[in-house]
Amino acid sequence: MRGVGPARMESLRAVGIVSLRDLLYCLPVRYEDRTKVTPCAQARSGEVLVMGVVQDSPKLSRFHGLTRVTATLTDATGRLPLAWYNQPWVMQQLPVGQSIMLFGRIGIKNNRAVLQNAQRVTEPSIQPVYRAVKGIPAKSFRSMMEQALEQVDDCCPETLPNGLRLRHGLCELNFALREAHFPANVDNLRIARRRLAFEQMLMYQAALGLMRRHKEDGIPIPLPENAAAQFWRQMPFPPTGAQRRVLEEVAFDLRRTRAMSRLIQGDVGCGKTALAFGAISMVCRSGFQAAMMAPTEILARQHYESAKALLAPMGISCGLLIGSMKAKDKRNAHASCADGSWQAVFGTHALISEGVEYKNLGLVVTDEQHRFGVRQRSTLQEKGAQDRKAPHVLVMSATPIPRTLALILYGDLDVSVVDELPPGRTQVKTRVVPESKREAMYGFLRGEVAKGRQGYVVCPLVEDSEMLEDVRSAQATYEELVSGVLHGLRVGLTWGAQPADDKAQVLARFAAGEMDVLVSTTVIEVGVNVPNASVMIIENAERYGLSQLHQLRGRVGRGTAESWCFLLADENERLRILSQTNDGFLVAQKDLELRGPGDLMGTRQSGEMMADFLLDGDVRLLEEAAKCMKQLREDTALQSERQTVENVALQHYGDRLSQVALN
Repeated sequence: MRGVGPARMESLRAVGIVSLRDLLYCLPVRYEDRTKVTPCAQARSGEVLVMGVVQDSPKLSRFHGLTRVTATLTDATGRLPLAWYNQPWVMQQLPVGQSIMLFGRIGIKNNRAVLQNAQRVTEPSIQPVYRAVKGIPAKSFRSMMEQALEQVDDCCPETLPNGLRLRHGLCELNFALREAHFPANVDNLRIARRRLAFEQMLMYQAALGLMRRHKEDGIPIPLPENAAAQFWRQMPFPPTGAQRRVLEEVAFDLRRTRAMSRLIQGDVGCGKTALAFGAISMVCRSGFQAAMMAPTEILARQHYESAKALLAPMGISCGLLIGSMKAKDKRNAHASCADGSWQAVFGTHALISEGVEYKNLGLVVTDEQHRFGVRQRSTLQEKGAQDRKAPHVLVMSATPIPRTLALILYGDLDVSVVDELPPGRTQVKTRVVPESKREAMYGFLRGEVAKGRQGYVVCPLVEDSEMLEDVRSAQATYEELVSGVLHGLRVGLTWGAQPADDKAQVLARFAAGEMDVLVSTTVIEVGVNVPNASVMIIENAERYGLSQLHQLRGRVGRGTAESWCFLLADENERLRILSQTNDGFLVAQKDLELRGPGDLMGTRQSGEMMADFLLDGDVRLLEEAAKCMKQLREDTALQSERQTVENVALQHYGDRLSQVALN
């Protein structure tokens, strides 16, 4: 290929592209629709294509070593300010008095819409946007893709049997690849991406089926029949019906000779941690060890403290193993894991670090499982293998996924849904708040603090960015609140990259009631439990996914007081959904329908196997692919089609199947 030398070959290899087929399956992450012109007066948000005349000469200004070019575009409907950052050459590309088309993203500056870093457009089109590859400019990557498509027929022969393709109304592969990269129109793009999404989901189902043949033997745990009921009797609160049902399902799995692989999925506050402790209790009382891995030290400590309060009175010894421990404490922890004196061990990825051994690990629990890489989860599982028998695996997630989607995605996991909240949990009232009501909203927060309550203020950025002038940062918001509307209150600040000890101290002080308001990034999304907090304020709420907003909202309403979540943004359909329901599963279903599942099975979930998995539309396409594979397995007349599909799955994923864990 032209323009691909040794350096660019290395850049491609670094992201897993070693062949033309790999390159062609590196599909755009999104598209820029440069086909519809938006009048200047209506350009208020998102990405837009505008057409007008630059009437006055653009201006160049400099500040702190940065440059900014400003101008104004005018059409029949009005004027639209333009701004380019660190692109001084744009001055020469803006012909005054001539009609031009520009494509860019609208930002808000001083309550005015501004078109930022726009590109000149010569003719309307749908442009692909690829994931950035270090060392290869975006324009060069598109050029490489155009060259690769010239050879699509040779390097990407049809993968699906004709009969199957026609039954499901799928286009041919070569058409799909061409239109997925450089679509002629929106309809062709939809047809192409549907075909590719269906194929990849079908291959995923085929690969799951091939892996099921190697299902591991487990360690049967000799539990008494009343083990689950006995645990609930010792808890300080009665379980919900859903909790009783799910723990009985877990107990049934633990007694079997096949290693348990169960996903417990439940909304924020449904009592998943109590279920994990129930499983740990049953396993430890039967003479085995259990390990529970959390994604953050904050959450690991919280689980450990809760376990000491609930499990220690039952005679179960608990321990904590995290990366920030001192060397001496770490050595003692390793010894306690190895000799079995710690029956229940709680920690972060430190649980799987080199040198950590367990005496008789019978159960592995991973919390917020979507935050772990597959290697981390499977490595912990391997540490417990005895005589080639694997420990039982329980994974938990509060990230809402509709049940049908969970059953398909986690094809080899049994799925338990905790669809009932404990009594006493208050429904959080959610409101979308425009900028004009910001002051009144903070006045309400002061009123809640005066009643003895606490609140959160969450921002998308840690510190201000010149490139994102309309996005609020935690540091700037903290300084603004302390010196302004929240002056006199005890306000704290935390963020993800803050030193671990400082972060733990801030969160501990907030939990202890020594702070009234905590300003933070999304670091508090999981694992922060402060029942006294009754107000959640989310800045730039339009920048978050619905499921993440729902998770953040779940930080309040954990006590008995009436609780509120305020979304600072202009109202849109997504935010209206959140203000109308507290049901996380309904939120997830709506989110799926609005934007599609996206990269559901990326490298964070299952190794490289589904690295560029894409889906458009709702869950129906996933269900269609799953039913198709089920039909191929069960209908004897379709055995040749099944063989073809499984051969393709093995050909493309075979060397990676061993890396994919089903937990």
